[in-house]
Amino acid sequence: MGKKIGRFLGVVLLIFLLWYFFLKPHDYVVRFKVKALPGTISQTIKFWGNQLEGNEFLGQNDLLNLKHRIKFNDSTYTYHWKIESQNDSISKVKVFVTDDDHSLANRLAVPFSETDFEKRTKKTVKEFTTVLKDHLQSFKVTITGKEEISSKYCACFSLKGTQRQKARGMMEYYSLLSSIMAQKNIVLDGTPLLKVGKWNMQKDSIYYNFCFPVIKSESLPKREGLSYIQIEKQAAIRAVYNGNYITSDRAWYALVEYAKKNNIPINQKPLEIFHNNPNMGGDDLLWETEVFMPIRD
Repeated sequence: MGKKIGRFLGVVLLIFLLWYFFLKPHDYVVRFKVKALPGTISQTIKFWGNQLEGNEFLGQNDLLNLKHRIKFNDSTYTYHWKIESQNDSISKVKVFVTDDDHSLANRLAVPFSETDFEKRTKKTVKEFTTVLKDHLQSFKVTITGKEEISSKYCACFSLKGTQRQKARGMMEYYSLLSSIMAQKNIVLDGTPLLKVGKWNMQKDSIYYNFCFPVIKSESLPKREGLSYIQIEKQAAIRAVYNGNYITSDRAWYALVEYAKKNNIPINQKPLEIFHNNPNMGGDDLLWETEVFMPIRD
């Protein structure tokens, strides 16, 4: 009986060692919790990674699973981030890290001592969490619930790019639209707005119209690339975003999560109305954007 138990335990140990050294998909894992939505964490990972020398983004399976590779002096590490929403405000993050060049050596050493690989991994993840916490202090999202998008007639330029490039596109076309409207003495019918026509969350890409609301008339100026669209009155869920327009998409993710929680069917085509001119400067937290997510009929 004792021999059988010994053989069984030996087989179990052998299977574990084979898995640990050859099949386990990572060398080390770091876990942390943070008061932030998954979309905000995902976008911050990509922004932070892009600032690092030797970083290569490897793609994402979805919003909650991202991979990138960072080259250090003598090693290349692959980071696989898995984000899980724990409740309305808390997310749990697991960072699975592999040393592409010294994986077996690290797996041998990690259980017995704190290796340079382990120290570097902890330091890198800590640097990210510091960036994330600073970012979370730079904006505020307040969801106000179901409201209505007002009907507007708008002069627009159609643009495309990543979510982070959205604000740059707005800045480029703000002066142009202002100049075109001023030449014809066109009276505006509200503050500038942005209407998303397509949002590819997988690739962080958007197709959108940046617009000035105007009074519809026969004398509106014509120009190559300038179009006029009618935004129809529509039910939506609304949020107020305070912060830099570069990261106003944090309100998009908040509205998507709110819709899921409350079983509200939505079209993921947000509309933003901007109440401050960023060219005037000032405290970003005092800038206000109304963000609407249309409700499906």
